[in-house]
Amino acid sequence: MRQTKVAQRYAKALFDFALDKGNIDDVKADLDAIHKLDHKELKVFLMSPVVAGEKKTAIFEAIFSKYVQQVTIAFFKLIFLKGRSIAIDEIIEAFNGMYRQHKGIQIVEITTAVAVSDEVKATIRKVLSGSSILKNKSIELKEIVDSSIIGGLIVQVEDQFFDASIRHDLQAIKKQFVKNMYVSAIK
Repeated sequence: MRQTKVAQRYAKALFDFALDKGNIDDVKADLDAIHKLDHKELKVFLMSPVVAGEKKTAIFEAIFSKYVQQVTIAFFKLIFLKGRSIAIDEIIEAFNGMYRQHKGIQIVEITTAVAVSDEVKATIRKVLSGSSILKNKSIELKEIVDSSIIGGLIVQVEDQFFDASIRHDLQAIKKQFVKNMYVSAIK
């Protein structure tokens, strides 16, 4: 079940508090590390509605107290005690959105048929930074590899979509032949 409103409220509270304390980057790094945690049993335990908040807090502090900010520990303690641990992933996503907006970072999704080199990514960044919608913004590339596009690339910035893939070109050619555009032009 989505906890969007709850996630927004908790993320905003953490964001504002971290901003006031001047350690927004440290808290962001903490949340990224927790979000990327690849331990299924721990995630299930922390998000479980059956386990008491005090027990979750104790385990969380035992594991993370040496590695994360006190602000982060206090925040997770609040989440656990209020029974909102089911929304941890959504809270982190909402916080990241606020952080990107605050820092002027724009996520640009690029889809290619094969993984691209850092040199190609730098070229894409350079070309995109000259566009009007990305002017004065830092660009964070999110790369997706999809062999079905055959070649070229697809760029998506928020709701704007630019498809320069071979698959797109082939589909356009197919539509032209289906409509018999060239046959009627010859007559």
